[in-house]
Formats: sequence, structure tokens, C-alpha cells
Amino acid sequence: MATRDCVKGLIIGGLIGAAVGILYAPKSGKETREDICNSAEELLEKAKKQYEGTCEMIEKVTGREKELYAESKARLKKAIEAGVKAFKQEKAESPEA
Repeated sequence: MATRDCVKGLIIGGLIGAAVGILYAPKSGKETREDICNSAEELLEKAKKQYEGTCEMIEKVTGREKELYAESKARLKKAIEAGVKAFKQEKAESPEA
């Protein structure tokens, strides 16, 4: 969620900065269009890098979560098997009424 907010902030900030630059820059239309194009390309490149970093972070987190899930599942299975074994042993040792 924080990463998504960061990306939104980056995009909104870039757009606001571009708009302010256009309004206050005394340039010709051609120069202004070139500046807009360059700013858009820079913003796109930053967004791509942020996206790639976020994807890598998500892959690391989900990979670790899968490992933890597998470990927990194995521990639970062992605990159930031990419980069943203890139950059967207790049942075998107790006199039937």
C-alpha cells in the first residue's frame, strides 16, 4: 500500500512540476513541447524503476511467505501424526470397558 502511494505521489508530483514549469517558462511552443516530452520520458523511466523495485520486493516477500507456509504445514502435519500416535497408544493401553 505504501509503495502504491509512493508511485502515485511520484506521478502527481511530476505532473504538477511539469505544469508549473510550462506556466512560468518563457519559451517557444516548440521548446515547451520538447521539454514536456523530455519530462514525460523521465517520469516514465522513474515510474518503471519504481515498478521494477516493487515487483522485486513483492517476489522476495511472497517467496519467504511460501517457505514459512511450507514449514508451518510440515510442523502441523508432524503434530497431528504425533497426536494420532499418542491416541492410538493410549487406546491400546487402556482397558476396554
